[in-house]
Amino acid sequence: MSAPKTTRAWILSNPPTDMPDENTFKLVEQDLPELKDGEVLVKTTYLSNDPAQRGWIQKGVDADRMYFPPVEINAPMSSFGIATVLETKAADFPKGTLVNCLTNWREYAVIDTTLGAPYVTRVDPIPGIKETHFLGALGLTGVTAYHGLEHINVTKDDTVVVSGAAGATGSMVVQIAKKIIGCKRVVGIAGTADKCRWVESLGADVCINYRDADFKEQLIKQTEGYVEVYFDNVGTEILDLMLTRVKRFGRISACGSISEYNNSTPPGFKNWFEVIANRLTIKGLIVLDAGARWPEMIKEIADAAVSGKIQIGDANETIVPTPFEDVPKTWLKLFEGANTGKLITHIV
Repeated sequence: MSAPKTTRAWILSNPPTDMPDENTFKLVEQDLPELKDGEVLVKTTYLSNDPAQRGWIQKGVDADRMYFPPVEINAPMSSFGIATVLETKAADFPKGTLVNCLTNWREYAVIDTTLGAPYVTRVDPIPGIKETHFLGALGLTGVTAYHGLEHINVTKDDTVVVSGAAGATGSMVVQIAKKIIGCKRVVGIAGTADKCRWVESLGADVCINYRDADFKEQLIKQTEGYVEVYFDNVGTEILDLMLTRVKRFGRISACGSISEYNNSTPPGFKNWFEVIANRLTIKGLIVLDAGARWPEMIKEIADAAVSGKIQIGDANETIVPTPFEDVPKTWLKLFEGANTGKLITHIV
């Protein structure tokens, strides 16, 4: 079979200000360029779905303030994916190699392998661990969790509260904090009773359902004496509440704000003076800053999984079989809160 010359792709058509919908994107056919030295042609099998992607398509976003190039109108939606090399001009990536790379929302793509990690990495098999985990626990998600704890110097003497604890990043934060770093106490926050039980099975000392009527009272009880660290994945109201539960000179790792991504007028903070009065440190987190620690963190997480110290299995991901025509529909599930762990699109 000859290599394809064109590919279907989902492009950004109508940048949103509030909740995106299927009209945000458009399905088109695009030509594939000829391979140059160092490049490979790949076929996409799995796509990573990440809340951060929402910020890359915001209408009116200032590219100069972004850590990652925003998606331009009529350009393919940015996304990492797991793909198979079909044709190659890169010695380290022979035909048949699995790669984790910026496939974007394309069936086929030409990838420059000289970009290196995290933009292009080989997916070398690890016994007992599925390749999809290289998009999650052994990829961007796992490194985000690990780096997000390291960059605020979390130690075994800390108590850590994690919001979005049943999500892709939050569930790894729980395990890395408790099982690898050895934090004395980990408190999770999630959105259903079942999710809370799962978070506790990962190692959290307790997990609180933020939908409970007495959530605030529960959180105050579980953070009695205050805590050293808060790992924030959601922003706004829970972050505002946690400003009152972090110890003097405590640290907050600001990883995400999914509660605000589709709200053009998010509510303001009521407790900001806590930052001043208690000299709190709030540090933004971008996984690309992990730098040289990237492969080391992946190895530490993989070794912990193989040894049974942490759990990386089916429960850590929600894989949705999806015809290419429905790729945006699966991505939109991110904002329904339906997934446990990493949300992955399996193109069928």
